[in-house]
Amino acid sequence: MSAVLDQKIEIAKNANEPLRGRDILCFSHDWTGDPLSKTHLMRVLSRENRILWINAIANRMPTASSKDLSRIVKKLKSFAEPVREVEPNIHVLNPLAIPTYGNEAVRRFNQTLLISQVKKAMRKLQFQNPLNMVFNPAAGLLAGKLGESELIYYCVDEYTAFTGVASGLREIEEDLFRKAALVVVSAEKLFESKRHFNENTFVIRHGTDWNHFRKSLSENTKIPDEIKNLPKPIIGFHGLLADWVDFELLKKTAEHFKNGSVVLIGKITVDAEKKIKILDNIPNIHFLGRKPYAELPNFCKGFDVALNPFEINELTLAANPLKVREYLAAGLPVVSTDIPEVRILENCLIGENHRDFIEKIEFALANPQPKEKISDAVCHESWEAKIEELREILTKTNTKRRV
Repeated sequence: MSAVLDQKIEIAKNANEPLRGRDILCFSHDWTGDPLSKTHLMRVLSRENRILWINAIANRMPTASSKDLSRIVKKLKSFAEPVREVEPNIHVLNPLAIPTYGNEAVRRFNQTLLISQVKKAMRKLQFQNPLNMVFNPAAGLLAGKLGESELIYYCVDEYTAFTGVASGLREIEEDLFRKAALVVVSAEKLFESKRHFNENTFVIRHGTDWNHFRKSLSENTKIPDEIKNLPKPIIGFHGLLADWVDFELLKKTAEHFKNGSVVLIGKITVDAEKKIKILDNIPNIHFLGRKPYAELPNFCKGFDVALNPFEINELTLAANPLKVREYLAAGLPVVSTDIPEVRILENCLIGENHRDFIEKIEFALANPQPKEKISDAVCHESWEAKIEELREILTKTNTKRRV
């Protein structure tokens, strides 16, 4: 009996229940990137479903930077790779497309090229009546054209507010909102701005990999050598260092806590390369680069307080920063700029301006709370719980097509 057939028999046992025993298409970011909400959700779903994960179809135009050129070369090389199973029941496809959608001829070309690639992978995996779960709005080009029986758009960002967004993406995304049998958004602000497109729009806030970050509280978890001897307090950040981060605020924070350390963990994006230069030559700011997800609890253990220093704009007001729940699961007090989805969480202090932000850090350091208590407050917000929320919504809404 083939491995594919074995998988299909195993996942078919509960096929009459929502999101069980299904073949699922997932259009998302690159699998090799940092684990995001999509990664965690698909890992839960893969226990009872088969997933075809389609790596990123570009939402923005590439620049002439070395990073973007390197990414283009990598995309071209990976295009030649076969579909591969990266984890049980999760298969990854590397598609190829031109990263622009404003020109009608290019849009049709992309559509034809992508449909061909995805359908070829589906045939190889013997996918039948798949559910199309779209996290990447550019994949709206293919929505309803892959033989899928249902369509869910899971929107976790205000994508058209990103720097350098590809021409034509807004039109594609708005059409996707209307086509979907169900729309899920991760923030109240997104719900307010998107619900007029589709009456079946619901909020499911992000979960957290609680058990993973709870390791930060374990005696067996070691603080990495890179930070264990740094001057305290250690004020930490992990996540993408993108142009929505308030680097001026980080500069002021480092200067105020000049006897302590500001630790920044994460990749610097192309769009942030100029803005982040403001932090050059500040001796107590430590750039550690991107770290493996498995090591993040170790670094969190060395932090005294964690930051979410986002600028306030259209993009961030609709954001639900995944890192904040990860900090909390690690037992860390959090200081954030005034992001609505952070404001509603326990053990998060909100800085209304730069001065207030720094004062909130001082308060958190002077008034430490038990780490176990902070962590326990988010233990119920697992990714498994978020999938159950989705199943409940699907059962209650009784959408026109089976999901």
